Amino acid sequence: MLFILNISLKNAFRHKIRTILTLLGLAVALLAFGLLQTVITAWYSKATSASTARLVTRNATSLIFDLPIYYKDQIRGIKGITEVAHAQWFGGIYKLPKNFFPQFAVSSNYLDVYSDFILTDEKKIAWINEKRGAIVGRQLANRFNFKEGDRIQLKGTIYPGNWEFIIKGVYEGSDDTKVTDRMFFHWDYLNSYILGIPKNNLAAPNNVGVFISTIDDSRNAARISDNIDTFFKNSVAPSYTETEQAFQLGFVAMSDQIIEAIRTVSYVIVLIILAVMANTMSMSVRERTRELATMKALGFKPSFLSTLIFSESLLIALIGGSIGMLLTPPSASAFQLVTDNIFPVFAVSQKTVMLQIICASSVGVLAAIAPAINVFKIKVVDGLKTVT
Repeated sequence: MLFILNISLKNAFRHKIRTILTLLGLAVALLAFGLLQTVITAWYSKATSASTARLVTRNATSLIFDLPIYYKDQIRGIKGITEVAHAQWFGGIYKLPKNFFPQFAVSSNYLDVYSDFILTDEKKIAWINEKRGAIVGRQLANRFNFKEGDRIQLKGTIYPGNWEFIIKGVYEGSDDTKVTDRMFFHWDYLNSYILGIPKNNLAAPNNVGVFISTIDDSRNAARISDNIDTFFKNSVAPSYTETEQAFQLGFVAMSDQIIEAIRTVSYVIVLIILAVMANTMSMSVRERTRELATMKALGFKPSFLSTLIFSESLLIALIGGSIGMLLTPPSASAFQLVTDNIFPVFAVSQKTVMLQIICASSVGVLAAIAPAINVFKIKVVDGLKTVT
């Protein structure tokens, strides 16, 4: 094995410039492939980190229509529900429109439902006791350098005016996969404002966007969801309930075509570098035709010569692929900074690394097939006559 590896290494670098350029091409291709796959993973991050043990109840007509706040007590009374919180989308602008981040007006028990958002009891009490209090996630705090005690202003879009909030705490995710790019403040603060504006406005008082419920057993999610929707079927605002993960996937589904385009491009890149690698191996074998014919004449079997071709191709592919894989994590970090943290979770997953390894190995094997077949076809007499 070491003998074959040693020969393959020497053969691979006979034409140093060509091999180095091929290695660079492979590294860049695997790097691009890894980044595009990471974009896809990041796109699904909110959905994959969502729970199947939480249910989201919204208006059956559309998410843009609200539900009455009194539904909360009725949902809590349904068998299997352990806790119910509510939330309303705010949609304010922080300084500039490009500084977008999710903001929600929520009930005071919101963190009881979202136990994967960690905030100390002391800071939770401080937030609850401050009418204009807000809490922000760690990723959001890092993005805008928010600190506890900061006063920030948001320009309302759905709810006009300049809204001032006092940051009372920074919550953490229970693990690195949790998305903590959101800001939460009191629903009562928002509702008191709506109560004070003229009627017939777009915003109606005592309404919420969604109810979030925890259930006793995720296996009962479908049954409990159906019970909730059946209860409100003939009400003023029929509901639609689904797991939080399905709710988040609904948003992702809106951009399915974009995701598929990105995925397709990532594999096209691999196909292009496969063509480059196949050309490199074909040229390498063609230049050594006379040498391979001589080895055949000396008694080396075609299977052994083909093994040398495959090992050389795999060696080049894995070296180039390894360089690309090593460059992927730092490149992902740089990409996240350049894009102003548009993806709150942008880490190279183990799945992406495995796909890179599979792609590099596949390129190495496939690129060697045609040259290896040609080795079998080489006739000793014809090969010795070849001029290289």
